[in-house]
Amino acid sequence: MRVTLVHPAGFNFVPGQPDFSVLANRMPPIGIMQLASWLEKHGHPTELHDCLGPYAPPGIAANAEIVLASRPDLVGISATTSSFMDGVDLAAFIKRKRPEIRIVFGAVHVSSIGAPILEHFPEIDYLCIGEGEGCLLDLANGKALAEIDNLVFRNGDGQVVCNPRRHRILNLDELPFPAYEKLAGFPHGYHLPLFAYEKRHGATMITSRGCPYTCSFCDRTVFERLYKTNSAQYTYEHMKYLRDSFGVRHINFYDDLFTAHRKRVTELCEMLIEQPLGMNFNCAIRTGHTSDEMLAMLKKAGALMVSMGIESADPGMMERHKAGVTLPEVKKTVERIHAAGLRAKGLFIFGLPGETPETLRHTSDFILSLDLDEMNMTKFSPMYGAPIWDECVSGKEGDFIEDWRLMNCLNFVFKPHGFSSREEMDALYNWHVKRYYDSRGYRHRFAKRLWQHRWSLWHVVRHLPETVAAARYFSANKEELELARREFVRHPRQPVGLQPFLSPELKADAIAAMSPIRISRRPARPATEPDACCTPQALGSTMPWTV
Repeated sequence: MRVTLVHPAGFNFVPGQPDFSVLANRMPPIGIMQLASWLEKHGHPTELHDCLGPYAPPGIAANAEIVLASRPDLVGISATTSSFMDGVDLAAFIKRKRPEIRIVFGAVHVSSIGAPILEHFPEIDYLCIGEGEGCLLDLANGKALAEIDNLVFRNGDGQVVCNPRRHRILNLDELPFPAYEKLAGFPHGYHLPLFAYEKRHGATMITSRGCPYTCSFCDRTVFERLYKTNSAQYTYEHMKYLRDSFGVRHINFYDDLFTAHRKRVTELCEMLIEQPLGMNFNCAIRTGHTSDEMLAMLKKAGALMVSMGIESADPGMMERHKAGVTLPEVKKTVERIHAAGLRAKGLFIFGLPGETPETLRHTSDFILSLDLDEMNMTKFSPMYGAPIWDECVSGKEGDFIEDWRLMNCLNFVFKPHGFSSREEMDALYNWHVKRYYDSRGYRHRFAKRLWQHRWSLWHVVRHLPETVAAARYFSANKEELELARREFVRHPRQPVGLQPFLSPELKADAIAAMSPIRISRRPARPATEPDACCTPQALGSTMPWTV
């Protein structure tokens, strides 16, 4: 079967503003690349189309025509919450032109809401809940729908049927490397966040799945809490493949818990020290779960920068949303990182339930006191499968605008009661960002490393007209932008008030009765019954159905 996998563009900025985000960071869609290599391995010709790629045209129709030109029998669309409606519009266009094409949606948005999506969007034939490889391969092989685990579909009577979840993959090393070669413009048309790398070209890797922790704001419905990793040898060979085949010299590891498996990290660092690849990398660590020895080894192996999820500097907020992390531990960890010769990056979230102007100012003061090399503060957006979802939509903690296109961590869709308006939140956010980047410490570090950042500077120079246009646009249209924010209209087809289909405990197994159509559940197979697509080879990807 011919399969085309699509990454829709989505809504990547804020109302009224052009999307300049790809100027600063254009990431390859690892999820569909992983699925493509898996399907090719099993004999199914597969194409990729990234609607945010360097050669992608603007607009739904033009991108849909590219997908149709690949002559697919099955189209898989991997959509985040903010890109889901773009994906629906793509699917609708494809169905109008070729109604016989089957369309399956996957990714975290689909996995967290589940079956109700099929009630609202007839152009979608199937949903893949959770890991994508086994489900997608079964579809491509023509297996009976009722026998495909992780699949949600309509039966002959129009009823929505939710098949059981598959067992998680236990050995990620049995998966092929993502199909980088199928991505138009890779690696030269893709780039890592500006000023976060020294060597050109860059790429992203994800070498683990799942997370045992339960941060209040994080959705775990795709991988759940079972934590599995690629081996050190596999990771080393993957890096070497990117270097030798594509000239990649810097890797951003986007694992949530890259250093959680210490033995694996030690083995990988030893390989990179004994058999250097001439590559740098950035990765994430968890505050309080590292050591001077590990940091020194990371540095020697080629690490440039390590990041930490801190979220807030208010003790009450941290206890509520990031239990187990304390401010003294954060400060000590940053000192250790710098002592090892590494750069330290702090990751923060502004606007969680309980946030106030005072907690934000406290966090801003703490950030400047840490002398961080880099900082990223996102605007909180509730996610359907996160533990905090019900609290956010209840109205008890704040006001929530349920507009999927705005739920991209770039807009304040949730306003805690501690703020008078979203305009106040935007003003405080902009105050903090300007304060950090105008600080003497950051400016000194930036100037000192100017030559090290020459490839980022070259990227800015190459795209100088777009960069200047962006700067002028933001400075000259403030009133128009504020008006656009206030008058932004929700997509006419987006449903509101859908209840996440998955239980808070298992994120996947509970199936509820729905109206107006009845949702049935096929009985789960006995645990001892063999299933060819529940083997480690058939399950999971490094990041299936996500970007």
